[in-house]
Amino acid sequence: MATPVTVTKFQVKSHNSPDELRTPNKTRVEVVQLDGVTMGRFNFETGWRWSECVKPVVKTDHCQVSHVGYAVSGRLTVRMTDGTEKTIAAGESYTIPPGHDAWVEGNEPYVGIEVMSADVYAKP
Repeated sequence: MATPVTVTKFQVKSHNSPDELRTPNKTRVEVVQLDGVTMGRFNFETGWRWSECVKPVVKTDHCQVSHVGYAVSGRLTVRMTDGTEKTIAAGESYTIPPGHDAWVEGNEPYVGIEVMSADVYAKP
């Protein structure tokens, strides 16, 4: 069993006024720093695809970041390098290991809250 994180400060921050903002093509990552925790709101526009929008920034063949999060709206399909593919829909929590591509499904933008990768996602 994992050791729980102890919170020592009462803090509230808005992703509407993030501590850091990253905006690769069709991407908006709003990052807030809380006591020992970095959280991100990931906004991907219709037509977003990791290999087209974020790959040019990070310069890796596939996303090499581990993700833990919750899908707020929209749908995101993720394909692992071994070919395994799943679609994440609004209301679902997820874990995604490194080594994947992903894209927005349908005509609705995707919004997700990330609790693990926000400190490094879409950074050169």
